[in-house]
Amino acid sequence: QVQLVGSGGGLVQAGGSLTLSCAASRSIVDINPMGWYRQTPGKAREFLATITTDRSTNYEDSVKGRFTISRDNAANMVYLQMNSLKPEDTAVYYCYGKAWDYSGVRPALNDYWGQGTQVTVSS
Repeated sequence: QVQLVGSGGGLVQAGGSLTLSCAASRSIVDINPMGWYRQTPGKAREFLATITTDRSTNYEDSVKGRFTISRDNAANMVYLQMNSLKPEDTAVYYCYGKAWDYSGVRPALNDYWGQGTQVTVSS
C-alpha cells in the first residue's frame, strides 16, 4: 500500500505558473505509472499526465506543451509543473499511482489517490 499527499495548489493569475508536488509514503520505484488528474464540480475526474518508471510520459492534449510531469524516485516525489495557466485549468488536482499490494491473500493491483489540492486561475 501507499499513501499519496498532494500539495502546491493555490491562486494564480492567468498566464502564471504553479508546481504541484506529490509525496509518497514509501519508495515509488515500483509505482507504475504515477500521474495527475483533475476534477471540477459536476464533472468526472480528468486525466492530465502520467509518467512510468522509465520516465515515459503521456499528456492530455489540452495540457501538452504547458504542463510537465516528472518523478524523483530517490525522494519518493512526483511533480507537475504547470505553465501558461488558464482560467479553465481551475480544478482540484489529484496525484495518482498504480501499484501492487502484497498485504492480502493475493496480490492486487490497486489505484491510489492523493487527497487533492485546489488550483484556482483568475482571469
